[in-house]
Amino acid sequence: MATASAAKSEAQHDAGRLRQSTWFRAGARTGFAVAGLLHLLIGALAISVAVGGGGQETDQSGALAALATNPLGRVVLWVVVVGLFAVGVWQVLEAITVGDADPKKRNAKRIKEAGIAVAYFAVAVTASQYATGGGGSTEQGTEVATAGLLGSPLGVALLLVVAAIALGVGAGFIMSGFRKSFEETLVLPPGAAGGATVLLGRVGYVAKGIAVAVIGVLFATAVFTADPKRAGGLDGALNALARLPYGVVILLVIGIGFVAYGLFYGVRGWRARL
Repeated sequence: MATASAAKSEAQHDAGRLRQSTWFRAGARTGFAVAGLLHLLIGALAISVAVGGGGQETDQSGALAALATNPLGRVVLWVVVVGLFAVGVWQVLEAITVGDADPKKRNAKRIKEAGIAVAYFAVAVTASQYATGGGGSTEQGTEVATAGLLGSPLGVALLLVVAAIALGVGAGFIMSGFRKSFEETLVLPPGAAGGATVLLGRVGYVAKGIAVAVIGVLFATAVFTADPKRAGGLDGALNALARLPYGVVILLVIGIGFVAYGLFYGVRGWRARL
């Protein structure tokens, strides 16, 4: 037992050293900046749809497709891939080295950090598909996967778990926005820039929280109606908001919120607490 404990402690120590290395910290900062860029593009697409642009996917696929149409798009996409992969690995190391005297809180933080890492890796894989000339609609993929899962009791249970996780994550984002707990992730710039960063964070976290929570509602609706077309990712969530009364206004506000979130992550890339 002592040997296993020592090996675990040494592994955590090595992970901590890697996390603090200069080149790795630079990769993480690039990843945060890249995540900011993607959210800026998603916000811009949502605003475009709200004001009558239409036709675009208002999620990471739409953002990556927009990058791919740029003359230097392939180069930018590979920067996105590397940056997201780097920040995903950083999140894994964050999960390994998380410290808290309370085992329950420690495990909860590890699960949270690991979940964030999976999300970064997933978008990195999608970006790599666009960088190599592929790509596709995440909404179609979500519907196909949901249809397959609805065919079995285990699949239905899994979809309900996904819905519950999305609702929980969305609520977490919203609470972080109200409580300003995101301030722990970066060193705020001095003066007015710091105040502006906090405002961007609050608006951005609440907007993203609402969108993620709606994803949970869509998955739950797909289960209870046995209709895989009701499920959806971010694009489906934003389109669902657009169909509500005053949906155009709601989508416009959420789009502005995603732009704010993207700008906040740009600041985090610059002044992240690593």
